[in-house]
Amino acid sequence: MKLQLKRPLAFFDLETTGTNIGADRIVEISVIKLNPDGSEDVKTWRVHPGIPIPLESSLVHGIYDEHIQDEKRFHELGQDIADFILDSDLAGYNSNKFDIPMLMEEFLRAGVQFDLDNRHFVDVQNIFHQMEQRTLRAAYQFYCDKQIINAHSAEADTRATMEVLLAQLERYENQEWEDKKGNKSIPVVGDVEALHKFTNLTRPVDFAGRMVYNEQGEELINFGKHKGKRVEDVLNAEPSYYSWMMQGDFPLYTKRKLEEIYKRWNAKKAAERQQAKPAQPANAPAPKPAFQNNGPKSSPPLNQPYKKKEEPAKPVNEDMLAQLAMKFKKG
Repeated sequence: MKLQLKRPLAFFDLETTGTNIGADRIVEISVIKLNPDGSEDVKTWRVHPGIPIPLESSLVHGIYDEHIQDEKRFHELGQDIADFILDSDLAGYNSNKFDIPMLMEEFLRAGVQFDLDNRHFVDVQNIFHQMEQRTLRAAYQFYCDKQIINAHSAEADTRATMEVLLAQLERYENQEWEDKKGNKSIPVVGDVEALHKFTNLTRPVDFAGRMVYNEQGEELINFGKHKGKRVEDVLNAEPSYYSWMMQGDFPLYTKRKLEEIYKRWNAKKAAERQQAKPAQPANAPAPKPAFQNNGPKSSPPLNQPYKKKEEPAKPVNEDMLAQLAMKFKKG
């Protein structure tokens, strides 16, 4: 079975400083773009991450600080990378949970526009795990009967991933698969859209999996105390949860998708308030004030203290002096 492509399928793999999508950085990215005519375009970039590479990460992929000290930063390379895969669907090994959100985080951080909408994503690991439950090394051995030479280099892992997918198409041609609900299908076919659906069964909203879609296409919280609840229901019950997530240590792409939901929810609430507001007829008379002061013009204004009318002082006489003398007379 051949892979039928309507547009290029870009297989890619990242080597990074670690596995924290929000905090770690890319140090190498390799892309093999498989074109509909069967030709390939291959590019690999080394990237200065702007932070030290932890020793435990260097021991895995073999890239140390001295190897990237003269390389460009991602914000200098990001546009070239985006242009190279702009017309492509994306494929990788564990790419839905790690490589795609990590790449999007770097694009957002660098201010590079890259739209994931209307793009297909094929996660080769998901095919493998659902059909065989193994690792990339085992998958390469199992499907291709080969050993990965120079394992954990970006290009070697990327090529192994591509060859595994092509071998999976041959092995699972016309093979039936049953999901958890007992529904049977033949999911592994040479069509990228079908592979996209099969390798995205959890239907993540943000790739990091903090939010997922339910069967009705509604966004659900997928972690913490609100796990399983609709995002809009959480916003209704606890509006401050939005601010908590936006200020928290969540990936930028997760925050972007949450912001989209929040704006939609906010617009819906505003429309509901507008509909609930009673309409005033165009010729309705102006309402009368609750209190009118109809007293005499000489009355003091409302909320003003009352002032006693002043009278002219009387002249001092002998009786007044006598009274004062008696009052202060010493005994």
